[in-house]
Amino acid sequence: MNEITVTQLSELQGATLIDVREPDEYAAVRVPGAINIPLGTLADAQLPEGEVYVICQLGGRSAKATEYLSGAGVTATNIAGGTAAWVQAGLPTDSGTA
Repeated sequence: MNEITVTQLSELQGATLIDVREPDEYAAVRVPGAINIPLGTLADAQLPEGEVYVICQLGGRSAKATEYLSGAGVTATNIAGGTAAWVQAGLPTDSGTA
């Protein structure tokens, strides 16, 4: 499974980021530009084209999502440590409904 750190993610330009947490978690705090597609709805979701990066709170759900997407032929990369690591690193966040 492909995996990068939150620091590596912060250095990417124009990356497509999917947040697989539940809507209430997403609304509370998220990486700017993340698209919310909860893990339970991923199989039925219309996914963005091209390579995607996947994040959750700590990295477990996003790892499952990354494995699923990779198996479906999508180039997907997990974000190690998730949103918690992003916040802990002091990187910018958004909150509220998108």
